[in-house]
Amino acid sequence: MKNLFEYVLIILFAIVPSDATAQIITVNGPIQPEEMGLALIHEHVMVNWIGADSTGQHRWDRNEIVGRALPYLEEVKEYGVTTFLDCTPIYLGRDPYVLKKLADRSGIQILTNTGYYGSGNNKYIPKETMNASAVEMASHWIKEFEHGIDGSGIRPGFIKISVENERNLSETHRKLIMAAGLTHLETGMTIVSHTGGDSPAMAQIKVLKELGVSPSAFVWTHAQNGTMSGYIQAADQGAWISLDNINGGTPTEPDSAGNITWFVETLLKMKALEILDHILISHDAGWYTVGEENGGNYRGYTDLFTKLIPQLEQNGFTQKDIDLVLRRNPRRAYAIQIRKE
Repeated sequence: MKNLFEYVLIILFAIVPSDATAQIITVNGPIQPEEMGLALIHEHVMVNWIGADSTGQHRWDRNEIVGRALPYLEEVKEYGVTTFLDCTPIYLGRDPYVLKKLADRSGIQILTNTGYYGSGNNKYIPKETMNASAVEMASHWIKEFEHGIDGSGIRPGFIKISVENERNLSETHRKLIMAAGLTHLETGMTIVSHTGGDSPAMAQIKVLKELGVSPSAFVWTHAQNGTMSGYIQAADQGAWISLDNINGGTPTEPDSAGNITWFVETLLKMKALEILDHILISHDAGWYTVGEENGGNYRGYTDLFTKLIPQLEQNGFTQKDIDLVLRRNPRRAYAIQIRKE
């Protein structure tokens, strides 16, 4: 009976109309997609690795985090960044109050998220939530979208989930992508899924299509762990491919060579294959780590501009190509808009 009830609700989610319109939802409210400007689509301010059942605001000082992170946002603003997506999920250090303070002080438009993070053997999902159905999970995420996070009035701008980088989705992770699909059909928020390789990406796209959700609502996060054939298959279905670990290396650490050469070679291949209009790039940097002195080794957000773009330009990338990846694609990918299969 419970399965039948869930099936009926899933159908209703798919057919009930929504008032969602194309806009970007920041921690300071909605903006028009064209106002997004130059965007870093996968970054972090803070993280707390202790686990869902022990985390909480009692573990960190908001003013300390703002003071630590603000110079890095002010620095990247000098390179023209106007929008910053913070991908830290709930129970892993998501704090909308910190993000709003940083947005207000830096002048950068910041987005936060809703959803649950399943990687790490589900350590970052509360035990009492593990048995929740996809519909129950979606209901909570939709409530955050409609009313704001924890009474803050700050609304999420996208859905952030995570699955293990394995060939088959576990029961829990299948529920996560189903819940994300249901939430998208009700709110129009884009699904950003920490994924990894080809197999879990294709498995999630399959689930979404079964729900009637277009793959164009799905961002394959950490796709740098995938293959070119996987990228082509995903792009052909309309999905977004997020290469989000740009790292120029650290001169003081001999073993930290970075990955700029890989990015240049990969993006050039993608341009030749004419799938650049499905590509998103970012650093996956920042990471004020709760529990470490002064937040640990905070990594800035400038390698894209100081190291990657110059090499891309030397190898034939035009300003039009750069604007496509950093401006046009983000606003198409993250605009609030229900996308059905």
